[in-house]
Amino acid sequence: MPPTKPKTPPKTNESKLAKLGLRTDMDLVLHLPMRYEDETVVVSIREACLRGGHVSQVEGVVTKNEISFRPRRQLLVTIADASGDLLLRFMNFYGSQVKQLAEGTRVRARSELKHGFFGAEMVHPTYKVINEGAPLPTVLTPVYPSGEGLSQAILRRSIADAMKRIDWRDTLPPALREEMNLSDFEPSVRLLHYPPQEIDAHALVERSHPAWIRMKFDELLAQQLSLKRAQRARRVKGAPVLKAIGDLSEAFLGQLPFKLTGAQQRVLREIRADLKNGYPMQRLLQGDVGSGKTVVSALAAAQAIDSGYQAALMAPTEILADQHFRKIAGWMEPLGVKVAWLTGSLKKKDKLAATALVESGEAQLVIGTHALIQDTVQFAKLGLVIVDEQHRFGVGQRLTLRNKGSNGKTPHQLMMSATPIPRTLAMTYYADLEVSVIDELPPGRSPIVTRAIDQNRRDEVIERVHAAALEGRQIYWVCPLIEESEALQLQTATETHAMLAEALPDLQVGLVHGRLKPAEKQEVMDAFTANAVQVLVATTVIEVGVDVPNASLMVIEHAERFGLSQLHQLRGRVGRGSAASVCLLLYQSPLGPIAKQRLMTMRETTDGFEIARRDLEIRGPGEFLGARQSGQAMLRFADLETDQWLVEQARDVAHQLIHDAVDDVVEAHLARWLGGKEEFLKV
Repeated sequence: MPPTKPKTPPKTNESKLAKLGLRTDMDLVLHLPMRYEDETVVVSIREACLRGGHVSQVEGVVTKNEISFRPRRQLLVTIADASGDLLLRFMNFYGSQVKQLAEGTRVRARSELKHGFFGAEMVHPTYKVINEGAPLPTVLTPVYPSGEGLSQAILRRSIADAMKRIDWRDTLPPALREEMNLSDFEPSVRLLHYPPQEIDAHALVERSHPAWIRMKFDELLAQQLSLKRAQRARRVKGAPVLKAIGDLSEAFLGQLPFKLTGAQQRVLREIRADLKNGYPMQRLLQGDVGSGKTVVSALAAAQAIDSGYQAALMAPTEILADQHFRKIAGWMEPLGVKVAWLTGSLKKKDKLAATALVESGEAQLVIGTHALIQDTVQFAKLGLVIVDEQHRFGVGQRLTLRNKGSNGKTPHQLMMSATPIPRTLAMTYYADLEVSVIDELPPGRSPIVTRAIDQNRRDEVIERVHAAALEGRQIYWVCPLIEESEALQLQTATETHAMLAEALPDLQVGLVHGRLKPAEKQEVMDAFTANAVQVLVATTVIEVGVDVPNASLMVIEHAERFGLSQLHQLRGRVGRGSAASVCLLLYQSPLGPIAKQRLMTMRETTDGFEIARRDLEIRGPGEFLGARQSGQAMLRFADLETDQWLVEQARDVAHQLIHDAVDDVVEAHLARWLGGKEEFLKV
């Protein structure tokens, strides 16, 4: 079944529709209602008054029409039927409405009815001017997601016109529909645009009606097909075969002062097997804060170097890149490996020297920030790309680094994330990746006790900080996240630093924030690492990559302003040594329901996967995915919490269709559901 070329909607309102992503007739037809209004019933004004506080539809003749200027300019229209009269109040109105609602006009109005100072009224009702005896609709009225300048009337008309022009052929074969117990495509779409009066309203609103199930399944299947096809296309590409696990890998393991956990060993076996393939590895390595992802990635780099290739590690911030450089260079350089350091803040002379080492191949491992993807950086023989905190990079940035392979070979790619991705999300948005999970913390990690404390008890918290410092421990004091203003965030951090320095005159209090130059930032971090600074006041620049085992107390101010995953990441900076560690969440009351939920979760668990699961419930998928999904709409109809069973079915069907090479079905389904958007799923 070859896909038909999508038709475009008429020119009228085209640009406004395009802003909503509605460029073709099929886009319009799949622009499904977000809710419905029941305009199929009219009640008398008296009955509507008795049902006050509910949405009702009434019909009457305009008996009075006036513009009032007290307390502000407003249009007051009184309508009456045989049972009584009712005031329609419009705060914002056009001159044309005054004429339209002239005395003697018959009006049908729908809204919640309230009892105001002057009697029963509807404020800003939806209304229609009608003739006496005008028939009522026989289906519910759809209300569509809209944009600026796009009325519901325009959307309804555009969608109705598009439905006359599209090819309604079902993209799924009858046998598959029967096996999956799916309703047919055309009746499902028509029902959702024009639900009959007698429909099960609960199933419609809850999106559990068979018509909604069909839409959700189709959407999930398109996404799974696209990702699986991208995965298959990648396997056709050539990649360096990194077979050697030689002297460097053996010496590296031998010199480590600790033994790899069972989870680390399992993940390392998975990665090593991938690197030996002749097609590019695309693996996501997830592990909770402190689970030991860095050492696994360094062992993967050692395999690349043993096989005669270069490896590159890219991190989103200079602090995190520096942390990796110090740790990995400390392991690798004594074994004779040349490790290059490349960031945007390097002086021109140093940058030129580093890029020369990379280009000549003398630098076997390159660690840095976005500077690695600049055009001036050319690799001699890049075999492995490691991207840390991958969700912080855009699709384009990761692609650029991957495209730096040589001889037409695509380097293997290992992406790391300390924000564990819930299983459903991984199955949905990362179906094209292999996923490895380090689900075990190294022995000797101290448990972290988390407590939520009202801001009013700040003096007690400062006393606790003092006591911990006198015992030889170090403390992080994290300043609140102020998204609207970096300057305000800086001011808060500076003020907090001054307050703590005054309150704790016998301690050294350091300050680190995003506006500091990298060298200044590093100087403060070095002083903290050496215990020359006991209390470090910081903005969220310390969220990832800072490893000071002696720091065992963290205070997070205005914890209610942070997301769950960020609180968990911050908390992971303590508990890295053997001392019992504590995280104090200072909050400003009263707390909203979501903030309360987050703080309760932080108190109840330190398991990153459980936190990620609850975070998905609270926030939805968007922020887990980061820039990976740049330009790609989130799922519009399926819900990852309630529709997990459908995700699994769609995944299995996609696998079967790709495996059996049912290409006409795959092409037709992707053309209908993704149109030109498929490229966003391929990185």
